[in-house]
Amino acid sequence: LDLCQEENIAVFKIQHVAVEAIRNFLFERRFTEVHTPRIIASATEGGAALFPVGYFERKAFLAQSPQLYKEELVMSLERVFEVGPFFRAEESHTRLHSSEFVSIDIEQAFASAEDVMQLLEQLMQYTCRVVNEKCRIELATLKHNIEVPKLPFKRLTYDEVLQKLKQEDIEIPWGEDIPTPAFRRLGKIYPHFYFITDWPTHSKAFYIKPRDDKPELCEGFDLMWRWIELVSGGTRIATKELLIKRLKEKGLNPESFKHHLQAFGYGMPPHAGWAIGLERLTMMLTGKRNIREVTLYPRDRFRLTP
Repeated sequence: LDLCQEENIAVFKIQHVAVEAIRNFLFERRFTEVHTPRIIASATEGGAALFPVGYFERKAFLAQSPQLYKEELVMSLERVFEVGPFFRAEESHTRLHSSEFVSIDIEQAFASAEDVMQLLEQLMQYTCRVVNEKCRIELATLKHNIEVPKLPFKRLTYDEVLQKLKQEDIEIPWGEDIPTPAFRRLGKIYPHFYFITDWPTHSKAFYIKPRDDKPELCEGFDLMWRWIELVSGGTRIATKELLIKRLKEKGLNPESFKHHLQAFGYGMPPHAGWAIGLERLTMMLTGKRNIREVTLYPRDRFRLTP
């Protein structure tokens, strides 16, 4: 019955229009929609946030993301995207985390982080405009206004963010993650969309490319909206040797990724991509403050029904 309330119906109609707009935007730019496996043999991004599943006589896992598959697919299809559910055994019980979520992923051959950042900001502007035009009744029901952003979005480096926070009397040692309270302060300074670039290499996933001129920094980025991370992406490593090195640095066994590494032996094009969390995007579009309010049937550490 909760889903029969006008306000909740409005949320999911807006979400539908947003996904439709994103698909149309990517189709117009010659992206091919793909569907990758949800049952996988090894961790996509490492770490312990995996759900194990029994797969006949073997152990398998629910996919955290389509990252490795979409990278392999750019060898032939060049521009791919996927909209689908993924799974992370999140220990965090917050308003922003859920164990099952919908991710909108793209990967593009012969592209850099800057290329896909420009694509992303254009997509965000387009999606906001379409939702504004098509969902006036729903937005009025939610008493929420969407401001169509101007391009380009502000770009801040990790070092600039640390410097800005220092001016606000928040000291973060270089190389550490930025905690939520610091992001909340940053969101008051920058209350719209902004990118954070040039993260420390060790803080990002093994497949994010270190900068050629400064290997301690990488070509990864996050798109923020106020204090919420909406999108993560970057230039990917395109050489097998560097990828093996980064796997080892992350404490991961290259043997577990042998099928993925095999693709790099045939000549992987330079490529880049990103992933949008649909539920977080819906929070931005609807003004909701809890991810459970924009998820039809939320799954978290304590919720497995209905």
